[in-house]
Amino acid sequence: MKMKTVFLNSAKVDFDQKLDYSKFEEATEFTKYDDTVTDEQILERVQGQEVVITKEMSIGRDLILKFPASVKLICEAGTGFNNIDLDAAKQKNIAVCNVPSYSTESVGHLAITFVLMLSASLHLQQKMLDKGNYDNFSKYLQVPHYEVLGKNLGVIGGGAIGRQTIKAGLALGMNVLICDPFPQPWGDAAVQYVQLEELLKNSDFISLHCPLMPSTKHIINKETLNLVKPSAYLVNTSRGPLVNEADLVEALKTGKLAGAALDVQEVEPATPDNPLFHLDNVIMTPHIGWRRFESRQRLFNLVADNITAFSQGKPVNIVN
Repeated sequence: MKMKTVFLNSAKVDFDQKLDYSKFEEATEFTKYDDTVTDEQILERVQGQEVVITKEMSIGRDLILKFPASVKLICEAGTGFNNIDLDAAKQKNIAVCNVPSYSTESVGHLAITFVLMLSASLHLQQKMLDKGNYDNFSKYLQVPHYEVLGKNLGVIGGGAIGRQTIKAGLALGMNVLICDPFPQPWGDAAVQYVQLEELLKNSDFISLHCPLMPSTKHIINKETLNLVKPSAYLVNTSRGPLVNEADLVEALKTGKLAGAALDVQEVEPATPDNPLFHLDNVIMTPHIGWRRFESRQRLFNLVADNITAFSQGKPVNIVN
């Protein structure tokens, strides 16, 4: 028997209305809403449902404790699940699952795209053109321009996306320093596991790929930024609060850090008054790493697969 399933904010993923819902419709008794804003709406729409699908919605303790007994599974349509109160879900005997692998390639590729853009100062060149400055075409090159071959790529977090980023870095001839509590063999002399301090001191590019938890919040801060080389660049395609943005702005303004590329921000969506928007040595994108069409369709399909597996008592990526 198909499980009754509600997707509370499908437009967060299907924002262009191009995705195929057939797997949901085959696997479940399916209802979707483009968006669900208030707690009252959530409670109304989960009534009688067995599976609740959300994408980066805040589902707190008080709300979960009011969920009807019919709810057996909350599916986070994404990797991070810090927005769901796992203790409350466990108390209500509601399983929580996520989809950690749907955007591995696309996010890893974005991180390396940022590395290449920063090394070639493409963002600075484009900003010059936007201001009508064509000096790069008529004079000697006015911006820094470096090879990544032989440079040190520091990866904080050696999970699936971190590993994808490492593979791309190795293909470009980079040396890799990894900080992760669970070292895995690479069989490549260009890869070394090191402590955080050593990584920060020796990396030319620092790429963040760790989950957001109390121990990693603001892992990039004034103290850790003081360890990096002034010529180094920071890349964050993971979670915005891994970085203390006020400390980052100061480092970027004072030359303690050469530049940064940020697909995530400490507060999302970032508002126009965020000072990072107004720094020439910063690339900002609106959390696009997971938003490629193929990644989003894969996400839908994997969520549907999770629900089918759960209904059949088969293994699912349960996080609580």
